[in-house]
Amino acid sequence: MSVYLPIFILGLLAFGFAIFSVAAGAVTGPKRYNRARLEAYECGIQPTPQPVGGGRFPVKYYLTAMLFIVFDIEIVFLYPWAVTFDRMALFGLVEMVLFIVTVLVAYAYVWRRGGLEWD
Repeated sequence: MSVYLPIFILGLLAFGFAIFSVAAGAVTGPKRYNRARLEAYECGIQPTPQPVGGGRFPVKYYLTAMLFIVFDIEIVFLYPWAVTFDRMALFGLVEMVLFIVTVLVAYAYVWRRGGLEWD
């Protein structure tokens, strides 16, 4: 347990800093609200009115987000695998090939469904 103590202390410090920053900004920040400030910002373009139900987003947005998450997770698993590759030998190689094949199946699915084409 003593090995994890520095990580726990760093987590507490980060959490405390985040809470302090939000509280300090709320207390000391300016409170000048006007109509222009409360509107959505769309890069200088007039915001388009939204339907009452919020409208529907194209599925491509969600596919792109999910693809981004899948490849982020792949990188998270590839880095430790590369560091300990020598110790895992053939078992590690087979497991990583299976993992990469699974990710490529997801990539091929998105590609076939047109999730990578933007109009």
